[in-house]
Amino acid sequence: MPKFLPLALPLLAGLTLGAAATHADQLEDIKKRGTLVCGTLGIAEPFSFANPQTRETQGYDVDFCGAIARSLGVKLELKLVAVPARIPELQQGRVDVLAANLGWTAERAEQIAFSDSYYVSLTKAATRRADKFAAVNNLSGKRVATAKGSTSEAAARKAIPDVQVITYQDPPSIFLALQQGKADAAVASELVLVKWKTEVEASAPIDILEPALLNESWGIGMRKNETALIKHVNGVLESMEKSGEAARIFDKWLGTGTPYKLKRGFQSAPIKG
Repeated sequence: MPKFLPLALPLLAGLTLGAAATHADQLEDIKKRGTLVCGTLGIAEPFSFANPQTRETQGYDVDFCGAIARSLGVKLELKLVAVPARIPELQQGRVDVLAANLGWTAERAEQIAFSDSYYVSLTKAATRRADKFAAVNNLSGKRVATAKGSTSEAAARKAIPDVQVITYQDPPSIFLALQQGKADAAVASELVLVKWKTEVEASAPIDILEPALLNESWGIGMRKNETALIKHVNGVLESMEKSGEAARIFDKWLGTGTPYKLKRGFQSAPIKG
C-alpha cells in the first residue's frame, strides 16, 4: 500500500482542486441556473415590503435586486429572511446575494463581502418638542431609548457623553418610551423617526435633532472570494449611478413625493471601514 501513496495523494489533490473549481465561480452558476436568489427582509417599508393589493414584495432593495438580475439576463427570485438569519442564509448558500438593510460593520465584513454602497442610512435622535432640546449635544447624561444590540445603540453610546441607554426589542416600544416620558430621546434610523414625526405632529410633536449620530453605509452582501460576482455587482451599481437609475429608485421610494420627503445626499461608492 505505501508505494501507492505518492500517486494517490496527487490524484486526491487534483480531485479536490477540481471540485473547488466547479463551485468557485458563483456568477457562472447563477447564469446557468437562470435565476438570481436575492435575500431580503419583506417587512421593512419602503425597502422591501408586501404590496397591499398584490401581496408581492416590493421596495427600494427589491428594485436593486431586479437591476442585478436583469444585468445577468436571469429571473429574480426573492427569498424573505429574518434579520438574524441574513448572514447565515448567505453563508450556507440559500441565497446568492443580500439586499436586506445590511449596514457595513467591521464584524460583518469579516464574515461576508460587501458591494459598494447603494444606500446610506442616517441614525438620528428624536425628542419631544415640549422639552426644547436644540441639538444632540444637549442629550449628554440623558436617558435614550434605542433597539437592543443595534448599530443605533452603539451610535448613541459613542456619540452622546454619559448617555443612559435604555434598550427595547422593537421600534414601537422605543417610541412609546419617548412618548410616555420613560426616555428623553429615541435613537433610530432617520426613516423611522420621520414616519413617527408625521404621525404625531398634531397631537404630541417631536423634533429630529442634528447632527446625525451615524452614517451607515449599506451594501449588497455576497460570499467572500466570489470575485467575479462581486466585480459584476459593483459594475452594475456604478452603471446605475452614472445613468441616474440609482437616483430614480431613491426618489421613487424615499424622495420628496413620498411620505419620507428625503433628498439623496450620497452616491454609490466603495465602503470605507
